[in-house]
Amino acid sequence: MRAKLALADGNVFTGESFGAEGETAGEVVFNTSMIGYQEILTDPSYCGQIVTMTYPHIGNYGINPEDVESSKPQVAGFVVREYSKFYSNYRASESLGDYLKRNDKVGIEGIDTRKLTRIIRDSGAMNAVISTTDLDDASLVKKAKAFPSMSGLDLAKVVTTKAAYRFSKNGKSDFKYRVVAYDYGIKTNILRKLYERGCDVTVVPASLPADEVLKLNPDGVFLSNGPGDPAAVSYAIESVRQLIGRKPIFGICLGHQILALAAGGKTFKMKFGHRGANHPVKHLENETVEVTSHNHGFAVDPDSLPSDYEITHIDLNDNILEGFRHKTLPVFCVQYHPEASPGPHDSDYLFDDFIKAMEDVKVEAR
Repeated sequence: MRAKLALADGNVFTGESFGAEGETAGEVVFNTSMIGYQEILTDPSYCGQIVTMTYPHIGNYGINPEDVESSKPQVAGFVVREYSKFYSNYRASESLGDYLKRNDKVGIEGIDTRKLTRIIRDSGAMNAVISTTDLDDASLVKKAKAFPSMSGLDLAKVVTTKAAYRFSKNGKSDFKYRVVAYDYGIKTNILRKLYERGCDVTVVPASLPADEVLKLNPDGVFLSNGPGDPAAVSYAIESVRQLIGRKPIFGICLGHQILALAAGGKTFKMKFGHRGANHPVKHLENETVEVTSHNHGFAVDPDSLPSDYEITHIDLNDNILEGFRHKTLPVFCVQYHPEASPGPHDSDYLFDDFIKAMEDVKVEAR
């Protein structure tokens, strides 16, 4: 079926639909990963976004029930150069197109994704509409222009869990640490990483007040990834502000940005963001370079951080701040994704650093 992708700047692309029929709108962005489309589709950080894959051939290994980062696809729409209707992988249970259709997600293929990526790179991420029902260019561009901007949007409240729950797997019971994980859009592999290191993880809603977290008596608090504008999540910023200095804190992605705002820093919207599995990040403490997975459209202004915090990581492509920590307290965070899924595992040590921070506090308390 014929489909169109219309951008708010007036550019219109014509292709073919795959997945569900219908119409969807969101901020159109691009991801440079060659594989991992299933993890990307199910990452809650992509809520409200139409994701364009720069790698041209997508869908050739199908979909399996294991490589998911949440219970369903979270993207607003999906754009590829060429969709592979035929898939081959021993774990696959269905095609990408069937998966999108089953979950009512609209996709478009057969468009020039290189041109689309250049437009986003040059003009910045912008709103767009994919439609199989309305094929009038002027109408679609008007809809794209009218769609709300990502700036100012609190999407954590859309993807967060409605009630607290414990992450469990394989009936494990010999836990060494209790961790409360704020769910701003948490990826499952983060929970796996904590669980594998002996953490009994209780996942809580984004809006849970700090005093309720402290009642759970955790050894540490984790701040998750998530979508939207960090400055709009005022309730989370206030809760984290109250937790600083009371418990070890580790934040990733949106959690990193919320921690910065809670500390008194500022965030800003990037032109087109970082989304991919091959970003070089420099670890300033030991002068090493890590190849890392990214998904963020906002960043922290390094000059806004208070003097009791120090920068730990920077992106070597554009010098964007990618990590900082408190100089004396067990409080640290990174903008990128050490849990990968998809991506390399160069930064896996950060989970070990969180474990060490909790252990050190326990030792001091004895």
